[in-house]
Amino acid sequence: MTEVDKDELRRRLDALIGQPISSGQPVTSPDPVNAPMIRHWAYALSDFNPAYLDEDFAKNSRYGGIVSPPVMLQSWTMAPPKLEGIHDRGGVPVELGENPLQFLADAGYTGIVATNSEFEIERYPRVGDDLTAETVFETISDEKKTAMGTGFFVTWMTTYRNQDGEVIGRQRFRTLRFKTGD
Repeated sequence: MTEVDKDELRRRLDALIGQPISSGQPVTSPDPVNAPMIRHWAYALSDFNPAYLDEDFAKNSRYGGIVSPPVMLQSWTMAPPKLEGIHDRGGVPVELGENPLQFLADAGYTGIVATNSEFEIERYPRVGDDLTAETVFETISDEKKTAMGTGFFVTWMTTYRNQDGEVIGRQRFRTLRFKTGD
């Protein structure tokens, strides 16, 4: 890639900062926060916090009722997976529509690995909350040489809100988009 190409790539990456990762934002949860799904999560992860499972305990706690584990935030707004055609979507289990990072893949950065996820919780989601999620590109690093290959760390921020617009929490999610075989 020539220096001019790298400058154009950087310009396109910088133009994404602050932009939604897809159209149709914010995403609305298909169901309100509910006790059966909280119970499934708690049992699947062996997290038996009585604030998640015991109505009497939860009523008398600082929460005033059953609450959802805070890191369950993402699961409330996830689209149902579509496995048909997953290979054609690069392993992504949902229909993406237009991929705003396609130009990176076109430039040879075809490898993708998740590197980390961080949550900031303002308050626990409560049973009955109808949640939305809005995701924007937060940062994109300069090109880095890593053990996986040369690439860019792409970070997006999802802000979760309830039906009243109150921020419940935020999630930063980072991936490395890299050239394989470097």
